[in-house]
Amino acid sequence: MSTQLKPTLGTLHLWGIAVGLVISGEYFGWSYGWGVAGTLGFLVTTLLVATMYTCFIFSFTELTTAIPHAGGPFAYSRRAFGEKGGLVAGLATLIEFVFAPPAIAMAIGAYLNVQFPSLDPKHAAVGAYLIFMTLNILGVSIAATFELIVTILAVAELLVFMGVVAPGFSFSNFVLNGWAGSDSFGGAAIGGIFAAIPFAIWFFLAIEGAAMAAEEAKDPKRTIPKAYVSGILTLVVLALGVMLFAGGAGDWKALSGINDPLPQAMKMVVGENSGWLHMLVWIGLFGLVASFHGIILGYSRQFFALARAGYLPRSLAKLSRFQTPHRAIIAGGLVGIAAIYSDGLIALQGMSLTAAMITMSVFGAIVMYIMSMLSLFKLRRSEPDLERSFRAPGFPVVPGIALALAVLCLVAMIWFNLQIAGIFLAFMAAGFVYFQLTAAHRASAPADAMLTGA
Repeated sequence: MSTQLKPTLGTLHLWGIAVGLVISGEYFGWSYGWGVAGTLGFLVTTLLVATMYTCFIFSFTELTTAIPHAGGPFAYSRRAFGEKGGLVAGLATLIEFVFAPPAIAMAIGAYLNVQFPSLDPKHAAVGAYLIFMTLNILGVSIAATFELIVTILAVAELLVFMGVVAPGFSFSNFVLNGWAGSDSFGGAAIGGIFAAIPFAIWFFLAIEGAAMAAEEAKDPKRTIPKAYVSGILTLVVLALGVMLFAGGAGDWKALSGINDPLPQAMKMVVGENSGWLHMLVWIGLFGLVASFHGIILGYSRQFFALARAGYLPRSLAKLSRFQTPHRAIIAGGLVGIAAIYSDGLIALQGMSLTAAMITMSVFGAIVMYIMSMLSLFKLRRSEPDLERSFRAPGFPVVPGIALALAVLCLVAMIWFNLQIAGIFLAFMAAGFVYFQLTAAHRASAPADAMLTGA
């Protein structure tokens, strides 16, 4: 059985994957942060999180180029801390990438429902899963080329949005009652800043997923650093631009807590019948599609890598005749579709489906970021001779900043989301039980020098 992925991706494809994985976060989800922190409070949160991500990516790139493995953080943590370290990072990454797509799929359904009111958003979300799972199965080169095209269109659309609303922009609109609904900075505002962390992370969530395409990258030691550095700079500029222009377009409170803040912000400036508005609604789908499609690629490689190493059933590592992990793609899709129809359960937790999926995904991401930075420090000590074509700048300060901010985010997330934290911990515990029961399964897995350093 073949378990070797084929390298076909260049720098531009990898940039498209890195930005495309994230870009739906500029279209929806982040405005929930305004509801708990206000515009100015959420701006502080976003700058804090942008600092974390910038430091993280410059540090994470060292690991990605030194260990270009489809498992990404799973591979780095296993090499640094052994099997249990790999388990923690691998499960956290899997939770991040499996629970983000249902939120995006529901947003796709909501966009389509605006144009076709008789279309059930859930049915549209399932249809999106079926279409993009199929596209991923047909081959990584086809999937990555499609990802690049829709990512470029999504970036262009965000620039158009900023250009169209710019004439109506007023900074006074943005700052009005900007501190958690109060007129002055105080304790409530500070609490709002920390409570809004998941929604600021949503601006950048999953950029690290390009690491899972490392085995399929041409010359990963050269192409991945270029893709990551240009990708994070692209996303920081877009996130700040979109948030500022949307908040200055009118009454920002009308945009908080909705799934289509950009069309509604544009409506404040150009009116309901503008051709620009209709264009944004339709082309805005490209941003959602880019992330949805890219994250399917990401979760499938994580399933594949964990299965190949014996952490999950071996059958999930089987490749199709197109050299893609089709069973892993289908497995993640089934979990996502089940999540879409779990809103009755989520309601018992007092959260909307979208907010719950975002928060669950962010828990996985933050734990993975912490494990990755710890792995970087550990491997610098335990394997000083490991070939590192890209070294984290400002070591140990830059990765130290990323690690400290990630820990701060995790503590704040647990404090404000105890119930979702409990569910996340239950998933991790279930994975650990499976791990304990399958030692023989891992022992018989094919040898992988990148996981052990052998």
